[in-house]
Amino acid sequence: MDQDIAASNQKLDLLTAQVQYLTEQAQIAERGRQERSELIHDVMPIVNDGFRLATEQLEEIQEYVDLADLLRLLKRLMRNGRNLEMMLDQLESVSDLLQTIGPLTDSAFCKAVEILSAGEQRGYFTFARGGMQIVDNIVTSFTEDDIRKLGDNVVLILNTVKDMTQPQIMSLVRSIVADAEVEVTKPVNTSLPALLGQMRDPNVRRGLALIMGVLRVVGAQSQAGK
Repeated sequence: MDQDIAASNQKLDLLTAQVQYLTEQAQIAERGRQERSELIHDVMPIVNDGFRLATEQLEEIQEYVDLADLLRLLKRLMRNGRNLEMMLDQLESVSDLLQTIGPLTDSAFCKAVEILSAGEQRGYFTFARGGMQIVDNIVTSFTEDDIRKLGDNVVLILNTVKDMTQPQIMSLVRSIVADAEVEVTKPVNTSLPALLGQMRDPNVRRGLALIMGVLRVVGAQSQAGK
């Protein structure tokens, strides 16, 4: 009798466990059903709006779109699937490259900004603007005939400039200008005795001799030009 009671209790315990398991599964299924119902309830307005919007957009373009065109486009996309995949791979490679050189580009940009800022502080841009104004004045001051003559004589002009910019010539001009700036600040005696007294200075006589020699060369060149 005790064994039968024990076996019955064991069966009852097993049955109770199974009933509890089935109850839990039913509760889980019910919660899932409720969640699906809530999801459908929330999604349906969005789906309806999307369907309505798609319908409106298709109604606007239905005159220009044919089902055959869509099918042909779909077939073409399917035929070029590998090409599209290769294109996507290339885009990914370009994206990786941009991510790699991004820091280098930022560094180069910062360096360029620093160089431009230093150039602005040193006056390079101000000089460039002034140079542009000078070029504009030169361009507007010369006629077509002047430009043609300038082109015919550009070699002679450059040779003359080259001769005038020799170190010894530039040093001489600089020294003369510096000394002349000092002399013009001094009082000048223009009386005849003072001028005759200056003629006794060897440097004055040498300067007059050089001026006479230059005048002789100028006269000879003007005579040759005639």
